[in-house]
Amino acid sequence: MILPNLSPFAHNRPIARTAPTRNDLPPDGSTDARLGRIVRLLSDNATVVISGTRIAEELGTTRSEVWRAVQHLRELGLQITGHPATGYQLETVPDLLLPDVLSPMLKGTIFASRIHHYFRIGSTNVTAMQAASDGEPEGAVFLAEEQTAGRGRAGHSWESAQSVGIYCSVVLRPDLSPADALMLSLIAGIAVAEAVEQATGLHPDLRWPNDALLGERKFCGILTEMNSEPTRVHYVVVGIGINVNQAAFAGELEPIATSLRMESGRTWSRVELAAALLKSLDSEYRKLTQGGPAARSSILRRFEERSSYARSRQVHVEASGGGYVGVTEGLDDRGFLLVRAQSGLRTVLSGDVRALSGK
Repeated sequence: MILPNLSPFAHNRPIARTAPTRNDLPPDGSTDARLGRIVRLLSDNATVVISGTRIAEELGTTRSEVWRAVQHLRELGLQITGHPATGYQLETVPDLLLPDVLSPMLKGTIFASRIHHYFRIGSTNVTAMQAASDGEPEGAVFLAEEQTAGRGRAGHSWESAQSVGIYCSVVLRPDLSPADALMLSLIAGIAVAEAVEQATGLHPDLRWPNDALLGERKFCGILTEMNSEPTRVHYVVVGIGINVNQAAFAGELEPIATSLRMESGRTWSRVELAAALLKSLDSEYRKLTQGGPAARSSILRRFEERSSYARSRQVHVEASGGGYVGVTEGLDDRGFLLVRAQSGLRTVLSGDVRALSGK
């Protein structure tokens, strides 16, 4: 997910509600909490058959409702054996980003208590922006197994295949001015890099302001949108899309996109990676909002250290009114990229930055 190229941040944009995909889902289209509890119960007892009666008692519902919920989970791709007369058992433990699974792993963070899960959704950022407008508190997380309208920068789409990536948006309400909000994209990039290193051992490169790369191919995009007044941020939604277990990309994505699986040769737990990401983001956000000027300087320094694009890199900057070529000279005190062009030192406020040569 990448920020549309309208301005450094999108302000006060009208967001349409996303319609539920099934009429038996909750009104906002999110996953029925019973589905998550069934999956958690079956996962915690993966070696035994769990009777429909026990599941019904655990959920406070009827066996017929359990049967309907199991049928729904099967339609969504989960492999569940059995039937009401004998009980149910998972054939394989699913790697689903369910609240019941993630919440215990996020204890102590601002993201632990309000996790919204969707098996299928248009865009997590669209939904999170609408929820934030309706009063959703800071720390709310919106996760999807699949996006049908994942959005990218400058009108591009973000490919969001079912249950192979992390499609995540969080609601933040920082005490920042709009001019400082770029820092949120930078800490999100740092959080992605730290989480991927922790979970996989891979070492991502950060391309200012909102891409993470492996071997010069993009595996993660960050979309930051906010609602604000001229001097005050009301709320910010940070969306993070990570290609985790995709085996290949086709068409125009083939030469520019990659995944953690493609780079490492193995699959990874999305649950563990999502938990590592949100814990790292929580830590970076607290540093930014509570650490004062020293924390801000540290964030800028650490982003530069993790980015081969930040200094001494020959780049082409695509900008409105025409692009230009120059050499990067780090970030300014607001987090904007400095590029030494033929016409002098320029501050990149928006636009795509692409490398022309090695570091």
